[in-house]
Amino acid sequence: MSGERYNPRESEPKWQKIWDDAKSFVTANDDPREPYYVLEMFPYPSGRIHMGHVRNYSMGDVVARYYRARGRNVLHPMGWDAFGLPAENAAIERKTHPGTWTYQNIEAMKAQLKSMGLSIDWTREFATCSPEYYQHQQALFIDMLEAGLITRKNSKVNWDPVDMTVLANEQVIDGKGWRSGAVVEQRELTQWFFKISDFAEDLLEALDTLTEWPEKVRTMQRNWIGKSEGLRLLFELAPSDKTDASSIEVFTTRPDTIFGASFVGLSPDHPLTTALAANNPALVDFVAECHSHGTATETLEKAEKQGFDTGLRVKHPVIPGATLPVYVANFILMDYGTGAIFGCPAHDQRDLDLARKYGLSVIPVVLPHGADPETFEIGTEAYVDAGNIFNSGFLDGLSIDDAKKKIAEHFDARTVDGKPQGKVEVNYRLRDWGISRQRYWGCPIPVIHCEVCGTIPVPKKDLPVRLPDDVTFDKPGNALDHHPTWKHVHCPQCGASARRETDTMDTFVDSSWYFARFTAPQAETPTVPSVANRWLPVDQYIGGVEHAILHLLYSRFFTRAMKATGHVDISEPFKGLFTQGMVTHETYKSETGEWVNPTEIVIETSGDTRTARDLRTNAPVAIGSVEKMSKSKKNVVDPDEIVGTYGADTARWFMLSDSPPERDVQWTEAGVEGASRFQQRVWRLVNESIEISKQSLETVSKNDNTDALALRRIIHRSVHGIAQDIEGLRFNRAVAQIYELTNALTKALGSNLGPAQRAAIAEGVEKLTILLSPMMPHLAETCWEVLGKPGLVADASWPDVDPALLVDDEVTLPIQINGKRRAEITVPKGTPAAEVERLVLSLDEVIRILEGKTPKKIVVVQDRIVNVVV
Repeated sequence: MSGERYNPRESEPKWQKIWDDAKSFVTANDDPREPYYVLEMFPYPSGRIHMGHVRNYSMGDVVARYYRARGRNVLHPMGWDAFGLPAENAAIERKTHPGTWTYQNIEAMKAQLKSMGLSIDWTREFATCSPEYYQHQQALFIDMLEAGLITRKNSKVNWDPVDMTVLANEQVIDGKGWRSGAVVEQRELTQWFFKISDFAEDLLEALDTLTEWPEKVRTMQRNWIGKSEGLRLLFELAPSDKTDASSIEVFTTRPDTIFGASFVGLSPDHPLTTALAANNPALVDFVAECHSHGTATETLEKAEKQGFDTGLRVKHPVIPGATLPVYVANFILMDYGTGAIFGCPAHDQRDLDLARKYGLSVIPVVLPHGADPETFEIGTEAYVDAGNIFNSGFLDGLSIDDAKKKIAEHFDARTVDGKPQGKVEVNYRLRDWGISRQRYWGCPIPVIHCEVCGTIPVPKKDLPVRLPDDVTFDKPGNALDHHPTWKHVHCPQCGASARRETDTMDTFVDSSWYFARFTAPQAETPTVPSVANRWLPVDQYIGGVEHAILHLLYSRFFTRAMKATGHVDISEPFKGLFTQGMVTHETYKSETGEWVNPTEIVIETSGDTRTARDLRTNAPVAIGSVEKMSKSKKNVVDPDEIVGTYGADTARWFMLSDSPPERDVQWTEAGVEGASRFQQRVWRLVNESIEISKQSLETVSKNDNTDALALRRIIHRSVHGIAQDIEGLRFNRAVAQIYELTNALTKALGSNLGPAQRAAIAEGVEKLTILLSPMMPHLAETCWEVLGKPGLVADASWPDVDPALLVDDEVTLPIQINGKRRAEITVPKGTPAAEVERLVLSLDEVIRILEGKTPKKIVVVQDRIVNVVV
């Protein structure tokens, strides 16, 4: 057997069937062992897995297999995030049903994932588009509605004109729909909202408790929640025939800059703007132009700042006799603060851009430390850093914080319209989560609209509210609204004719609680609280950083909502979070500028020069930059091809070994071939050690063979270090230690073997096989079998470590002669200084340098260094 190559195409299906038949990875909720829940973000069933999936699920599988070997009861489930517009669009394109397309894709992707040998409990599998899943989501909705966590209201929304649906602010990227890429418009619709803003402070404060989350993710959530303390401030309007209003209330986080104010700004959706537009067609056009660019904050930040002079003026609140113009500005949001601001151009970039465009005054009122007040001025950039207040009357000389307090006290003592002119207030950027979507392929919102009884929830006994199968997509918009019968029902309270809600839920609702459903996926209620509370929060969650806001923040809210409605007794869904990097590949372009697939080229190397040519035409191909794998640039690698050629273990090993897991990994053919060669090296090592491993192991004491003891130190330190690296999710470092251990064992095989060395090698190969099993599980099972070990390596315990072998008994001391390092010596720890001196003076290198001279002094710093002065 030692002469045969390892054949992954033969071994991998064999072990996958054995694991399935043995139910090796099925998890029991009543198992008394300590639970450990590892979960990767579940995939959308697009039809094919990609190399990003391979990396993500390989990492999760290492963690799951490791903790199983550590004796934990591991939950490692898989499901499908299956609702959404892509299925609906695909159905329209292919003239089929979204469910047909979705379930075909699930079948194909499940087969691909199984070929990777993942230790998944497939008995817990579900798809979010299944009525068996979404009926419980509908029950949660009803519970949350009754608990006051859901509201229905008119609001300005982001409308995707291509997908013809509402988008949350988080789903608008650079002013465009996150899926369609269409420029988002503003519309006013009646929508269902989860009241996530009620939890803003709790969601913010609890970020400090998520110590096992990446700091960058916590920072992103802090910024999105966007807590700001400021001042509500009333500006008295100067008399005008344009309006009957007497004041404008603004919200500002910088009241300390009030002496630098040069205008008041209104949102295009401010009630005063609407009133003024009634008699001003030019203002109507300006507001329409603002609406055409959407409401996403990032979009407004990047857009050119535009304003419309209303002709109104307000009295300056701290400079008697002065007035300020009132502008409608395209960068002011109605749903933040009051929908109105005062502009201080010197110290806010948006205000400065507007002021420069319309010739408004720019008055600096914050002086940088050390700057000259006579010469300091503002150019094209606003000054937003620290300093002291100047040009500001009674605030001069104060720090920014002290000035904020003093001006707040000043306005609190004054009144406008019988109210305090200023009032301190906390605001949040976070807005309620609008979940209404005008599409078919989503979870139906379980409410009924009755002209007599109003809007009422569907009785739970009538759940699920199922999607109709006989749906057509021959008209634009929501197919549920067009269905001839589905939406027409009788009111469950009064029996009158009524109408179902035809909006469906945002698909992010589906993924905001799926981790809880996995704990009891066959339960007749959304969760079994006692079971969910034992498994949750998820010990280790793994997925892309692109979900830092949408999915992760929504899941944190949803868990709190489930706690409030009695379904769980926790607030945070994920204890540990890891965000892996992307998988990248070189890009290639033909002479005509078309992208070329890596499988269609050959790379040739001459010295340091690499060139590529097309395999079909032999024409030269340009080698481009390394970028994220994408179908559009054709720089993708098909996981099926890799598994078919090299085996799943090779693909897993490469993904784990090539770079730190939080960074991008570049897929290269050379790297994959190297992983495959290592697989064969391990196989040869195991086969060459078979006779040794069959002999009984001998205990190696400190008095035994030095080489054997040194090898056992390497073995036990590897076991210890690899465990630490897996627990720390440092997979590439764990791989490096396995390489080192393999090298040490291979080298030991080539020497003259006494009993102690043979015992150490046998021990090392057995432990190596277990260490490999989380990463190369199929190879490890095959090695375990040929070594004659009982059972499956998947069921083997993590190797024990002898603590004595982790401690160095010897130390290497550098020897300096007249301040220069000349030699070194290895001695037992704690060797007396006199003995160290004797050994140092007997070294050939020291004797040569001394040339018969007697040292003036020898200083021995125990276990650290030896200094010889001649």
